[in-house]
Amino acid sequence: MTRILKNIRGDRTIWAIIALLGIFSFLPVYSASTNLVYVVENGTTFGHLLKHAMLLLMGFFIIYATHRIPYRYFSGLSVLLIPLVVVLLIYTLIQGQTISGVNASRWIHIPFVGIGFQTSTLAGVIIMIYVARYLARNKDKEITFKQSIWNLWLPVGLVLMLILPANFSTTAIIFTMILTLTFLGGYPLKYLASIIGLGILVFALFILTAKAFPDAFEGSRINTWVNRVENFSTSDAEANYQAEKAKIAVASGEIYGKGPGKSNQKNFLPQSSSDFIYAIIVEEYGLLGALFLLILYLGFLFRIVIIANKTETIFGTLLVLGVGIPIVFQAFVNMAVAVGLFPVTGQPLPLISAGGTSIWMTCFAVGIILSVSANREIELTKNKKAEDEEHPLSVLHEAIG
Repeated sequence: MTRILKNIRGDRTIWAIIALLGIFSFLPVYSASTNLVYVVENGTTFGHLLKHAMLLLMGFFIIYATHRIPYRYFSGLSVLLIPLVVVLLIYTLIQGQTISGVNASRWIHIPFVGIGFQTSTLAGVIIMIYVARYLARNKDKEITFKQSIWNLWLPVGLVLMLILPANFSTTAIIFTMILTLTFLGGYPLKYLASIIGLGILVFALFILTAKAFPDAFEGSRINTWVNRVENFSTSDAEANYQAEKAKIAVASGEIYGKGPGKSNQKNFLPQSSSDFIYAIIVEEYGLLGALFLLILYLGFLFRIVIIANKTETIFGTLLVLGVGIPIVFQAFVNMAVAVGLFPVTGQPLPLISAGGTSIWMTCFAVGIILSVSANREIELTKNKKAEDEEHPLSVLHEAIG
């Protein structure tokens, strides 16, 4: 362990924020798991806590292993992994079955481990790296719409189209983050407007086609999306059951909360340990707990911007922004759903919610950010060493020696 700690590199503040999020997550996950145990009748509270601990431990190993890899290697790796991601998404999509009433086309089962792997989370990270690579390689070139369609938007569109039938919210978040990254990367605005229009048109055609031929889209979640949006704009308490329970939890938390483990709504709120865990946190820890988490995510965003600004390569800058901003954006979406600002999306709270691949892919992204940060530290150390060797006193010291 001591040897591992000595080999930790990268931004220390990010390491501290990630550690705080991971440690804090044990309390709400353990508390909210009573819903799974006594309502869903799935396992024990200690069992869910142990599973969460193992997932986090594996996640921190992923961070450590990833941050030791020079970040320039992720550029080529994204090109190699795009075909694998497409194959995994196709395999996931054609399963056509449900597990515990949930659409299984969002997960594949990992043999011998007993954990479901949500392929869209891997696809989201890989496609953001790929976009950062494209923008960095074409930064000083004149980008044409035709060339970018084939080299950039075709892979992006293919990945998004394979995610869309089962997971609209993830598709929307990834598409929004890609648009944000391309804007920051200097992609021509006139082309970007065309891409946005094309994306809206494709989505509208998908919805109309699914409505016209419902049998062909039997496994999709289109009706779920429509119902969530419609319910969000109505005051029907029964239709908005999850959102109403979340609002009750948030309102009852007040300033200081009810205390750890004392949430009442965790026994009535579905997905209380994952999608709606922020509502449970506010109920148990009040406004202070809510602000604590918000500050941690804002601090994470602040450090991302600093690292991106200090990185000397365009790819490094775009890479940090591409994999880092989605983490914060997803956190804000989860919080907004819990307090009733957004319709229900099914997005977990990064590094807090119980889950498997969400934790791992977030840790993979954090590891990439730390790899970029660590590379800068290495370069600064080398430059300082070179300056010390060239200093007149060092030459005199060698002559005397």
